[in-house]
Amino acid sequence: MMRYAIYQTAWGWFGCVVRKDRLVASHLPADESMVYENIRRDWPEARRQQNLLPDLKRSVLAYFNGRAEPFDVRVDLSERTPFQRAVLQACRRIPHGQTATYADLARKVGNPKAARAVGRVMATNPMPLVIPCHRVLCGDGSLGGFSSPGGVELKKRLLRFEDDSLVTD
Repeated sequence: MMRYAIYQTAWGWFGCVVRKDRLVASHLPADESMVYENIRRDWPEARRQQNLLPDLKRSVLAYFNGRAEPFDVRVDLSERTPFQRAVLQACRRIPHGQTATYADLARKVGNPKAARAVGRVMATNPMPLVIPCHRVLCGDGSLGGFSSPGGVELKKRLLRFEDDSLVTD
């Protein structure tokens, strides 16, 4: 059974979708109605349950209050290909306050020529923040894209929030 929760952070409303106590999707903070509509559109069978994954909620609230905590939550990537799973897991290991490039992730998953494919995986990341795709940059240090609401400006804001030295204008 699919369940979801939406809760307020210092940056807006964060949403998460859970299947069998594993995170399936997350939605970066936005207006509550936008997060709700996105979850209902993508997961119409999900039922609201506010007390989902309390450790994740605590970590997300801490993050948006400026305290780095690991997002120690089990994730469900079963609907992804082996390559996508490997890339997402490699991205998940990028520490708070650090970045990697698309090419770095391609090398880490054993496919050094797959930087563009890594970019496509990042563009469809189902769990932004928990899988910190905002920490992945182009080889020249530029930000590249960001498919979450708020786009590259949100990516820049997240990186600056983690460490001002990560973003150059």
